Amino acid sequence: MGLREQKKERTRRHIADTAWALIADHGFARVTVAGIARAAEVSEATVFNYFATKEDIFFFRLDEHGERLVQGVLERPPGESVTAAFHRLLLAQGGLVEQLDGDPHALARLRTVNRVVAESPVLQGREQISLTRTAELLATALARTGPGDRLTARVVAHALIAVQRALVLQVREAVLADELPGGLADRLARSAAEAFALLERGFGDYGA
Repeated sequence: MGLREQKKERTRRHIADTAWALIADHGFARVTVAGIARAAEVSEATVFNYFATKEDIFFFRLDEHGERLVQGVLERPPGESVTAAFHRLLLAQGGLVEQLDGDPHALARLRTVNRVVAESPVLQGREQISLTRTAELLATALARTGPGDRLTARVVAHALIAVQRALVLQVREAVLADELPGGLADRLARSAAEAFALLERGFGDYGA
């Protein structure tokens, strides 16, 4: 990545980080793009150069995470199935959940993010768009590199993302119910193992 691209990436992340802080403090509906621009010390036009909507700013990390998952599946070691690779990558990139047992600030941030989403039907809809986008990116990649036709690739991709959706909801329910953080990451790992074991019975050899 060249210097110009690095500067653009820093600006994008700065805008996203600023927006997250504002939304956590004031709620999604009360934060405007103009307010984000002022807090980030950039112009409103600059914000729109990087993000089409306020929802896109909020879900920048989830979109980016999805792209990393797809790239990781494509770069999986020889002999590893698509399901096994996705399982490994999803838990390896667990983000804040992995920090819960030792970082109270991570729990506070996780609660804040999930509270904001739970209170906003608009954000819930955008979250689903992000996950569906990841599923389609993965389906396209699998259709190009894996066995079977595009329909098979799409079925596999959307089934894998369905597990991710379920785990996102499991975390949200746990943190919003004020469950004690100890062991949440372990419980999530066990749930993921059970879910992916079901998928392995259906297409465990796909892409191996």
